[in-house]
Amino acid sequence: MSKSTSHPPLETKAAILKKLLSRKAGADLDALQSATGWQRHSVRAALSGLRKAGYTIDRRDTEAPGKGPTYRITVGLADPR
Repeated sequence: MSKSTSHPPLETKAAILKKLLSRKAGADLDALQSATGWQRHSVRAALSGLRKAGYTIDRRDTEAPGKGPTYRITVGLADPR
């Protein structure tokens, strides 16, 4: 007989991506890449998928040399704007 054990639900990589993008400061590609384990092109594809799903994602260039832009969800699906 197999023994049933209860495991908490795992957080999906898409959920991790949304959580990081929902922060006030947002996240850059490096942070999103290290949090998900995805390659850069996969992170950018996921950002495009979120846009197609109805999220508004703001892209801001940073003033720090050598740092890439940061991305942030400004309008989500449940946001009435």
